[in-house]
Amino acid sequence: MLLLNACTFFSEIVATDRPDERSIITYVSSYYHYFAHAREAESAANRVSKALAGRQGNDDLENEYDRLASDLLGWIQRTTPWLENRVTDNTLPGARKKLDEFRTYRTQHKPPRVGQKGQLETAFNTLQTKLRLNNRPPYMPKEGRMVSDIANAWKNLDNAERGFEDWLLSEMMRLERLDRLAQKFKRKADIHEEWSKGKDELLSRNDYRNATLSEVKALKRKHGAFESDLAVHQERVEQLAAIAEELNKLGYHDSPAINSRCQRICSSWDRLGVLTTQRRQGIDEVEKILERVDTLHLDFAKRVTPFNNWLDGAREDLVDMFIVHSIEATQGLINDHEQFKSTLIEADKEYRLLVGIFQEVQRFAQQHNIPGALENPYSSSSAQEITNKWNEVRQLVPRRDQALQQEMMRQQQNERIRRTFAEKANVVGPWIEKQLDIVSSIGMGVHKSLEEALKKLIACRTAVEAFRPHIDELEQYRQAEQEAIILENKYTKYSMETLRVGWEQLLTSINRNINEVENQILTRDSKGITSEQLNEFRLSFNHFDKNRSGRLTPEEFKACLLSLGHNVRNDKQGESQFLKIMSSVDPNMSGYVKFDSFLDYLTRQAAGTDSADSLIESFRVLAQDRPFITPEDLRRELPPDQAEYCIRKMQPYRLPGAPPNALDYASFAGTLYQF
Repeated sequence: MLLLNACTFFSEIVATDRPDERSIITYVSSYYHYFAHAREAESAANRVSKALAGRQGNDDLENEYDRLASDLLGWIQRTTPWLENRVTDNTLPGARKKLDEFRTYRTQHKPPRVGQKGQLETAFNTLQTKLRLNNRPPYMPKEGRMVSDIANAWKNLDNAERGFEDWLLSEMMRLERLDRLAQKFKRKADIHEEWSKGKDELLSRNDYRNATLSEVKALKRKHGAFESDLAVHQERVEQLAAIAEELNKLGYHDSPAINSRCQRICSSWDRLGVLTTQRRQGIDEVEKILERVDTLHLDFAKRVTPFNNWLDGAREDLVDMFIVHSIEATQGLINDHEQFKSTLIEADKEYRLLVGIFQEVQRFAQQHNIPGALENPYSSSSAQEITNKWNEVRQLVPRRDQALQQEMMRQQQNERIRRTFAEKANVVGPWIEKQLDIVSSIGMGVHKSLEEALKKLIACRTAVEAFRPHIDELEQYRQAEQEAIILENKYTKYSMETLRVGWEQLLTSINRNINEVENQILTRDSKGITSEQLNEFRLSFNHFDKNRSGRLTPEEFKACLLSLGHNVRNDKQGESQFLKIMSSVDPNMSGYVKFDSFLDYLTRQAAGTDSADSLIESFRVLAQDRPFITPEDLRRELPPDQAEYCIRKMQPYRLPGAPPNALDYASFAGTLYQF
């Protein structure tokens, strides 16, 4: 209204050409009053809005608190009785299920409620703070929904929960113990029932009525073992009763079934005790009746066992295959057999005594009508078996006599064969040894001339060839020994194998020495050395050949060279030089130096003219001072066969300026004298 009046007044002033001062003051005053009233109204509206907003927020907090409190108290009131219920179905699975539910409560249900309780307390404290700041009276929840009520309810819940967990664990321990006891009862009951199965039927038998004494005694021992076993099972039955009683005291849920099974076991046990006593009495009565028969059986068994063993041993000895290789061993067998025959008189007396005991048992069994009395429990040998064995021994004795006499004749024949072979071998063996010494002395000795040594060796070979019939004769004697299976001959130290080896060594030694002497003659003639030089070389070689083997080791060869004045140094260069010498005298690397190689090396060293360098110089003359030679040069200067040999063996000459068919004579000469 004020604004409208001011606007009207303003329009009038504007319409006036020159408004007066009072009009303007009036206009300004109207505006002032208008704006002052507007500010007051705005302040009032703000105060009202603020008051209403605070109240609305408080109402929301009150409603939220009331909702949370109602929901939380309702959950606590539903849960607390469940936790206070300390009753199970008396089974371990039921208790475990309740424990699973409790774990679900602790892990899934309670944690959100803890947060809800904290949210409720936060909402209540926030509401009271806002009311106090707005000068409002504090909020009073409905009856039973105070924070203290909720705290008390929560405390009761915690107490119920704490006691519930302790009770549930204790209950599970109790039920688990009950289950274990029940399982223990079932296991022991199963074992006992399995053990007692068929026992009443076994104890009710009268099998001892028609049994022999040994069978009765066996049944008695078996029954005694059963009684011992029964006494052991008495403790197990008492344990079963004690377990059943404990299960009843602890309130096991299946106690009726336990009690019923325990009663069946106890009744069966009492029945087994009665049957056991009755069977013991029956066995004792039958045992007394059979004692008389047993005495006779025992006397028979004591005598028959050693006699039966003697019969078995005698039969085995009489049919045993004897393997002897001398007259003495055969005579020993004959003596043993004669001694055995001297024991047959006492053996016949023992046999008749055993038969008499058995006949007495037969008479007693028929008189008292005892079933199975003829079966001896102490011995598996019967009178008929002993009789058969005795008759067999009496038949085998003359057969053994005949076999031993035949073996004696065979050994006498073998003895003649041994002596014949030994007489011949004792002649041939020394003759071969003597010839070996002669050949060795000729081959390693010093001679006036090599031709004389060769003549002696040939004479030895002729003598050896003439002696061969003696070896052939020995082979025939050896064949006779083999046919007679003669393995040893005490009349000679020479075996046919030894003589064969000696004979072969003799032939080999003669041929080898003839070949060596012929090579020495060839070397002597080609190198121009004298017999005195040959003898000197032989003496040096023999001096260092300590074991007279006809060859030198590298160490012996080196010492021999030093003794002959050769300069072989002990440094690295000297060792290399000696290895080069060894490769020339031992090209096959056998590790030894024979006299031929030794002689060849010394003659080459003494001559000094026939070498690779001299041969290269000769080829150079043929090649007209050229470093190579052509096939035409060779064919022109040398015999055809030697020229073609050189053309085949020489390598092509590859250096520049040489014709295509040029050959390398330097490398060829080196190969001819290569060590």
